[in-house]
Amino acid sequence: MADPRLIAVRQVMAVLDGQSLDAALAAAAAGVDDDRDRALAAELSFGVCRWYCRLDALVGELLRKPLRDRDRDLHVLLLVGAYQLLYSRVPPHAAVSSVVQVSRDLGKAWASKLVNGVMRRLQREQGELAARVDRDPAVRHAQPGWLFDAIRQAWPAQHEAVLDALQQRPPMTLRVDLARTSRTDYAATLADAGIPARPHATVPGALVLDRPVGVTRLPGFDSGLVSVQDAGAQLAGAYLDLAPGQRVLDACAAPGGKTLDILQRCPQLEVTALDVDSERLARVAQNLDRAGLSAELVTADAAAPAGQAWAGRRYDRILVDAPCSATGVMRRHPDIRLLRRAGDIDAMVRRQAAILDALWPLLAPGGRLLYVTCSLLPAENDVQVGAFLQRWPEAESLTLATPPGNRLGNGVQLLPGIDDTDGFYYAALGRRTDRET
Repeated sequence: MADPRLIAVRQVMAVLDGQSLDAALAAAAAGVDDDRDRALAAELSFGVCRWYCRLDALVGELLRKPLRDRDRDLHVLLLVGAYQLLYSRVPPHAAVSSVVQVSRDLGKAWASKLVNGVMRRLQREQGELAARVDRDPAVRHAQPGWLFDAIRQAWPAQHEAVLDALQQRPPMTLRVDLARTSRTDYAATLADAGIPARPHATVPGALVLDRPVGVTRLPGFDSGLVSVQDAGAQLAGAYLDLAPGQRVLDACAAPGGKTLDILQRCPQLEVTALDVDSERLARVAQNLDRAGLSAELVTADAAAPAGQAWAGRRYDRILVDAPCSATGVMRRHPDIRLLRRAGDIDAMVRRQAAILDALWPLLAPGGRLLYVTCSLLPAENDVQVGAFLQRWPEAESLTLATPPGNRLGNGVQLLPGIDDTDGFYYAALGRRTDRET
């Protein structure tokens, strides 16, 4: 059985090679039988990704020269050891001895003295070292420099709170099917099951658990009575302003949390859910099946509707949960800071604009298109919508209710650490009737 620290090294290296941490964890889980080992490997992997930029700076201070590329696994092992020393409950002696052993498991017994020396120095000198590296605010917040600068520029008054929040472990938030029970009643059911929760201050169907639990412990989860969904994501259904008989297009629908919310809010809808990834679209079906609901599921690229049957209709509501940098959900996906590059943003912006331009003609007069991202960057959000409004004069920006969120020129931005949600952007776009245009 592989040591969880060795598994964590392999998972972090997979992220550095461009794989998502979720995919790396799923691949590794098949080879780990012990639940405790699996949990420890995940904790170490998430932790190293969350604090990578700071851990890397600290370890860099302790190495006389960078390790060779072929010894990158040793460098990542040192980060795992540093995370254990600084951010975990592992006793210091065990944090050091465990990574020394893993250096041997890597087939690099020659490095055990190096690993031991670096860990011992970090244990002794961590205060002095931290003061040195934390002079760089990007390192202190464990963000790559370009992303730290982008967030600070976008949110000058709030960036410290936002960046602090992105380093925290996210809460587990539930969405209650309010058509079947009240939030108060379900909270009482949770309490009876020994699961304390509090109501979210501004999102009516949201309950925030005091501590995360496995979904199998949630009463009614298997029947769709409750779903796991961040409070910010739950606003999509409300902002769509649904009514019976409407035809709804849920573009970029996977994994299906918002699709399920739409149908639970208003079952008398004709819903088409599409996604470019057929495997991820299968998760939409699973989400709907859990609640006994259904929709037309289509594997398709939302930016290329030409010749598609679903594109021959007009829709009263269109949800565009656009592919984005995901900078607003880094507390749940800390690998984002390692996977994204500054140059990625322009490509994201072009992709979002292509989807908006392709789907806008499918919106019926008087209809509503809801544009959503989980990004903190204006280029993907309010600037993107402003450019869209310039290209399509028959479109108008519709006012969305707050709180939560900050009302901007064209939409609403939710900020982690401030709105008790992940970071989401929403903009509602209306098509004027022929008489109005």
